[in-house]
Order: sequence, then structure tokens, then C-alpha cells
Amino acid sequence: MSLNHIRPWRNIYRRKSRQIMVGNVPVGGDAPISVQTMTNTDTTDVAATVAQVQAAAEAGADIVRISVPDEASSKALADITRESPVPIVADIHFHYKRGIESALAGAACLRINPGNIGSADRVREVIAAARDNGCSIRIGVNAGSLEKHLLEKYGEPCPDAMVESGLDHIRILEDNNFQDYKISVKASDVFMAAAAYQGIAEATDAPIHLGITEAGGLVSGTIKSAIGLGNLLWMGIGDTIRVSLSADPVEEVKVGFEILKSLGLRHRGVNIISCPSCARQGFDVIATVAELEKRLEHIKTPMSLSIIGCVVNGPGEALMTDVGFTGGGNGAGMVYLAGRQSHKLSNAQMIDHIVEQVEARAAQLDAAEENAHAAE
Repeated sequence: MSLNHIRPWRNIYRRKSRQIMVGNVPVGGDAPISVQTMTNTDTTDVAATVAQVQAAAEAGADIVRISVPDEASSKALADITRESPVPIVADIHFHYKRGIESALAGAACLRINPGNIGSADRVREVIAAARDNGCSIRIGVNAGSLEKHLLEKYGEPCPDAMVESGLDHIRILEDNNFQDYKISVKASDVFMAAAAYQGIAEATDAPIHLGITEAGGLVSGTIKSAIGLGNLLWMGIGDTIRVSLSADPVEEVKVGFEILKSLGLRHRGVNIISCPSCARQGFDVIATVAELEKRLEHIKTPMSLSIIGCVVNGPGEALMTDVGFTGGGNGAGMVYLAGRQSHKLSNAQMIDHIVEQVEARAAQLDAAEENAHAAE
């Protein structure tokens, strides 16, 4: 449940953008901010790619992007899109034929830079294929691949150059009467990316795809993305996000949702509130949380769980969560349900019991939501 109606200091006022569709997923307008990732398998290995798409979807991905570098990949894409549970974005970069082939193969969106795929006739062919096959387009500006004339003009990659590149590509689509596009202006430098996104957000009402490109490994990339994307999302900028990590795509999805959950912009699964542990802890907090994260991955219902090692902050945190456990003494602690003290429990029984309580609470919340929908 959102508390924004009683806590206005938690409100985020999202930038007004027009809405497009990526397959059956709305992007922009008042639609939820969607979470994306990208496969890293060989696209021609259909089984491996489909398996990775399905794993990402199970983790919560709304959209998955797949690289289509050659004709063999285009052919494989047709099989992949038929089996995919979520819309697929085809990443074609420079080759216009890949764009046409991907649209025919069932891609929901094409990731291109219109100015980089050749003559005006080729651009029109790609746009026609997108239009005829219900594809949207993502303009993907990257600080590492800016056009030569912009690098000569500005001397180096910079936010102004990225915004100008984005607007140049937008103009090509608009001149061809195509409005079903979104845009990204990514950089690996957090400051450059944030400034570029602020600039493009002021210059267009197109939906914005957020990302800090080439952010790094799981830990460093998560931190860079949380800072960069979190800052922009807090300002209301962003309609869909991808966290770029040198890690399993499922980890990108998890981090993306955690960023959105921390800002109250998406709610999915169990939000575990836990202490870092100290000498006061009445049980092994770190090991307990690690185990609960694994045991509760299957829960999709938005809910909160507090796991606090001692009674200093434990009771206060438990009052604000669906389920809570606060460490006490003599090998036992206190269980809280729906913010109220419920019963004592031994540490030895804690993990299994908490999993049971979370599952029961999730079922209760799901039933309440279904009843509410039925009454509408």
C-alpha cells in the first residue's frame, strides 16, 4: 500500500510523457515504469536464449532485448519471439536489413539510431517495416558511439552532444510521420548520463529509457546504477529502465526492481528490512537474511518483512511491516504479524516459520485484492 497520500514528502511527480506500446507493455504516460534486461547468449542458440528470456521474465522482467547482428540471428529471432513470455526488443545497431527482418520476425521494438543505418530510403524501409508490423522504435544514443560530426563540434562526448544526437534521430522519425518511439541517452559516467537525460527530458515528450551503460560488475554496477538511475527517477524522469551489469541478466532485473521499490515506484515481492548486525544480535542476522532471500524468491505479492537482531530498533521496524522477527535472548525472539506483537519463537524454528507466515500473508493480501477487483 502506498503511503504517499498521508506522507507527501514521499511523492515523486513523474515527468509527463506520451505513451507507446512495446508489444503488450505500455511505456510512458501513467504506465508503471517497466524493467528490462538483455540476453547474453548467442542468439542463434534458440534454446539457450529462450531459457534466459524465461528466467528473466520469471524474475519480473517486463521486456527483454536481444542482439540481432546477422541474418542467422534474424531467423532465430522468429522462433524466440514465438516462445517468449514477454515482448522482445531487437538490437540491430547499423544494418537496416536486420531491422526489417526483426520486425517480420515478431520483435515488439527495434533498437536503432535512424541516422546510422544509411540512406533516407533505407530509413524509410525500416520505419515502414516497424509500422506495418506494430513495432515501436528505441533511439539509443550512447556516449561511446556518437557521430563523428558531433565529436568534432564538441571536442569530446558530453551531455549537449548526446542530446543533439538524440534530437537529430528524433527528427528523422518525425519527418517520416513515426511517433511510436522512445529514447535513451546512455553513458558510463554517471554525471554525463544524468545531465544528458535531464536535457533530453526537457526537449521532448517521448518516453525515456533509462540506463547507465557499461556500469560494471554486480557490486560496482549496482551502485553506479542506483545512484544514476535513482537520482533521475527521483526527479520523475524515466519510463522504462535497464540496469547494465557484467552479470547474469536475472541480477539486472533484481537490481532494477530494488531501485524502483526503494523509491516506491514499483512493488513486487518481499521487501526485506534487516539490520547489518552487531554484538547485540540474538541470532545470525546475515545468514538468516541470505536464506530467507532464497526461500522467498517465489513470492510476487508486494509485502514487507523485518528481520532485526535485537530489541533496540526491532520492535519499531516490526510495527511497520507485514511480518517481523526481532531477536531477544535465550535463543528466542518475537514474531510480529501485521505490525502487532504476536508470539515468541525459538531461533531454531525461525526460518521455516517466517517462510510460512510470509506465504500466509501473501495469500491473504492476494485474496483481498481479488475481492476488491470483484467488487468494482
